[in-house]
Amino acid sequence: MTNFHRRARIGAGIALFTTAALGLTACATGAETPAAGSDDVDAAAATSVEDFGSFADLEEAAKAEGQLNVIALPRDWANYGEILDLFAEKYPEITINEASPDVSSAEEIQAAKTNEGLDTAPDVFDLGLTVALQNTDVFAPYQVQTWDEIPDELKEPTGLFVGDYGGYMSIGYDSSKFDAPESLDDLKDAAYKGAVAINGDPTQAGAAFAAVGLATVQSDGTLDDFQPGIDFFSELQKAGNLLKVDVTTATVASGETPVVFDWDYLNASHTADNENWEVVVLDGTGYAGYYNQAINKDAPNPAAARLWQEFLYSDEVQNLWLKGGARPARMEAMTEAGTIDADLAAALPEVPSETVVPTEEQSTNAGTLLGEKWAAAVQ
Repeated sequence: MTNFHRRARIGAGIALFTTAALGLTACATGAETPAAGSDDVDAAAATSVEDFGSFADLEEAAKAEGQLNVIALPRDWANYGEILDLFAEKYPEITINEASPDVSSAEEIQAAKTNEGLDTAPDVFDLGLTVALQNTDVFAPYQVQTWDEIPDELKEPTGLFVGDYGGYMSIGYDSSKFDAPESLDDLKDAAYKGAVAINGDPTQAGAAFAAVGLATVQSDGTLDDFQPGIDFFSELQKAGNLLKVDVTTATVASGETPVVFDWDYLNASHTADNENWEVVVLDGTGYAGYYNQAINKDAPNPAAARLWQEFLYSDEVQNLWLKGGARPARMEAMTEAGTIDADLAAALPEVPSETVVPTEEQSTNAGTLLGEKWAAAVQ
């Protein structure tokens, strides 16, 4: 077996660990779907391309709206910049309004509620699993044309939210200042004073939540109880090593955040800004996760929102996630079909032989625990 096939299967295999994570019951929307090809298609009620009549009809409906409101999509996050630019090039009739690129998943939902009924409300979301599970009442179900090629474990059965790209929690570091950490305990050393950061608040941001999850399983804990992970970061805080700065490309480039817990594909992107930046996925148990796409049920541009979903799950954009160092949801199917970019797939880093992803219940319980304990632990 070639390295490409071995690595590709490992990458696609993240999905296999999420079997229980998305074991949700289908939710009835209560909306009546217009007949395919009708002249008065209700885009907000459409659950697939067929409700518009054809993909061309969907494109025309989205062009007629002329706008797409996105939120929380940093251009240096998993290659979103190239993805956004490609959509703009492909559909020049549709203006993309990029709002608040650096807000958390929880803040995306709040923006939808605050702007409900306004033409500035987000049409679509990109969310961590915990926040997605907590807010299904905000989403509209939709199944893209490539639905059958997305692993069942990555999608809510009706399409309320769907995993799209993922990776492994990692540690990025400036190799001109630090040696490669081999374990979490290394980060407790005085050499890391004021140097270790996480990407956001774990009660609101998926990447930060996953950092606590990684610390939990790397501390011989299980995903049934995130307390060991909370304890680890509490110890970092007491040692003076935890840096309370939100991580951005600018903080890494300037050296303000020289050691960072983040997804491997996000950490890897910082090599463009710091030639000494290196990334390590710790040996032992690995922590993996996917980000999820969802449509705002009150989207001001419902056809454009659905066209954006179709675009994200196309072969072209799935390969652009791969170009950004992330593992696309359709990776396994595309590998079998020969449509995956083999060179990019082969360039993915090696990953741990044992990988965990929290189930729905574990995510919910961990979120509750973090809400109760995190602030006091790191104050």
